[in-house]
Formats: sequence, C-alpha cells, structure tokens
Amino acid sequence: MSTNRRDFIKNSLVTGLFTAGVGFGPLIKKGYAAPAKKIEFGTCKSVKVTCISETAWFDPAIMLHDIQSTGGAMVSSYAHPWTQSNIGGYAALIEVEQLDGTMHNILMDACWTQDWADYSFHKVGVDKMLEDKKIDILVITHEHHDHYWGLKSVLKRYENIPIIFPNTFYPEGKALMDGKYKNDIAMVENDIPATGERIELGPDQPYKLFDGVLVKMYDLPIMNRVRGEQNLYFNIKDKGILCVSGCCHMGILNMLKWAQRNIEGFKPYAAYGGLHIAAFENWDPKFVDIIRGVKRMGLEKLACNHCAGWVWAQKAHDMGLPIVLGSDKYKEYKRLPVTGEGAKENVFMRNGDVHLFSA
Repeated sequence: MSTNRRDFIKNSLVTGLFTAGVGFGPLIKKGYAAPAKKIEFGTCKSVKVTCISETAWFDPAIMLHDIQSTGGAMVSSYAHPWTQSNIGGYAALIEVEQLDGTMHNILMDACWTQDWADYSFHKVGVDKMLEDKKIDILVITHEHHDHYWGLKSVLKRYENIPIIFPNTFYPEGKALMDGKYKNDIAMVENDIPATGERIELGPDQPYKLFDGVLVKMYDLPIMNRVRGEQNLYFNIKDKGILCVSGCCHMGILNMLKWAQRNIEGFKPYAAYGGLHIAAFENWDPKFVDIIRGVKRMGLEKLACNHCAGWVWAQKAHDMGLPIVLGSDKYKEYKRLPVTGEGAKENVFMRNGDVHLFSA
C-alpha cells in the first residue's frame, strides 16, 4: 500500500467521514488568495434558497447496501453499480438580492441522474432559467455522484455556463466536464463539453463571487474516493453570515468556526443544506455534541436536509435548535423519500421548499 493511500485512509477515519449574467465577468476576476487579515467581501440584502432536490437517494438502506456490497466507502463512486431506481440528486437554486436591487442567481450542484435532474429543474423553473441564461454560475460543491453526475442536464441547456469547483477533482470528474466520459458500470455519462469559464478553487483561495457572496474550499478526504468540498458564505446586511453547504463533509462546526475566525465582523445568522451527520439515518449518541456545539454558535435559523439525517434533525429540533420546518410540497413529486414518513412535523427543507433569509 502506498504512503498516499495509507494517509488517505488514516485521515478519512480520523475525520469520521465513513459514518455509515450582466456584470458577471468583472466580478469573477476578483477572486483572491488567502488574506493576511480577516476577509471583507461586502454585504447583500437577502438570499432566497429553493430546494430543487435534496433526495439524492430515496431509501438510505438501499444506498448503504450499494456502498457496502461493492467494496465499501473506499471504492470510487465511478466503480459502484448503483441501484438506479433509488437515486435522484441534490441541487439548490440560490437567488441573491444586492443592496441596489440587482439580482444574481446561483445554481448549486446538478443532481445525480439525468431523468431526476430534468424533472426537478422543471418543477421549479430552473430548466427555463438555464435556457434563458439567467443562471450566473454553477457551483459544484464536490465530486460526489449525487451532486455532480447530472451535469449534462445543465449543459444541454447552457453549455457555456461559468463553473466553480474544487481543484481536487479526479480525471473522471474532469473528463465528465469535458464531455468525454461514459461509464456503464456506474451509469454516468456526458458528451456535452462545458465551454464556459472554469474556476478551480483551492483551500487557500476564498473567492468573492458578488458583494456579500464568498466561496470557500476545504481540502479533505471524503468517502467513495472524493476529495475536497466547497461551500458558500453570504453576508446579509443587518443579519449576519448565512452558510450554505452541499454535504458539509468538513463538519458544520468547522464551517461555522472558519467563518468566525476569518470573516471580518462575523455574526452568526443561519445555515442551509446537507450536514453529513446521520447520512444513513444511523444515530450515534455523540451526535448530541454537534447539536450542543451548534447551539453555542447562536444561529437564528438552521434549514437542513439530505445527509444531515432526519433522525438528527428531529433530535436537534427537540433539543431547541431553530430548525426551519419544511412543507408538504415534496409530496407533489413523482418519487417520495422513505425517511420522515408519518412524522408529525417536517424537520427538512424538502423538494420544492423555499426559504428567504433576509433582514
């Protein structure tokens, strides 16, 4: 076994990752390297998040079986024969209103299967926004299948969309972006090259997209041979910092504490996204410590879903975390998740749910 592989396994186990538009060009060139002093990146007026899809998979037990039956969490995503009937994808539409009323639209992630991406994009109107070039940028949080492999569904509507992604993508991930990849085992392919500007973000390069919008990449090993994840920070005037994640493999407390240490005038406000805590609904008493840690950070709102785990979100709600409750809109979708079935309250922001973060 090579030294690099040993280090990868050791670090993965230590970090607990195997727990089961106009004016856009000039702004994009304002990325900057890690500063010697705290970061100031302006403020915005509001951020509206639409959950396009949080159901990357519909039954956690099937997803866990797929991983375990073909070698486990160390096997590349591209080598697993995934159960196609169980998979959907993760994506969110983020609409940012600037102080002068200008709007910027960000698509975060691209789902997993083409069918589910096409369907989910259409349900919330993102398909038309892409066709009309009204999405300013695609932010790929990380290379995991459920967040990235639906890329063709984006590119067939907007080939030259600008894309920002971690600089740790493997050759398969880059070939997928180049439109030169087909894999009959994992059932993933793309023959449409991404022709827009590509920004590969490293861990020492916090990147300002717009006033009040910052992208931060964390370089860490993740299950299924993925490396690196990036998230978004929004500085909302008179409210504070909103953190938005895809899976948050870096950990919600690490994500919040990075902002606390590095953002000038940091004031905690809210968080949205997958949190990778009880990803397969596997409760561990240690997860209570995460709830207590988040409570100490003083968030006003926590809107979670996906790999946060329904069991964790329900416990967090019961313990007094300000969980944003979802609606029953997800029941209008053609496929429904197993998790949370029959619950009295919806502790996830689910498919089709919308939440406005503003003063």
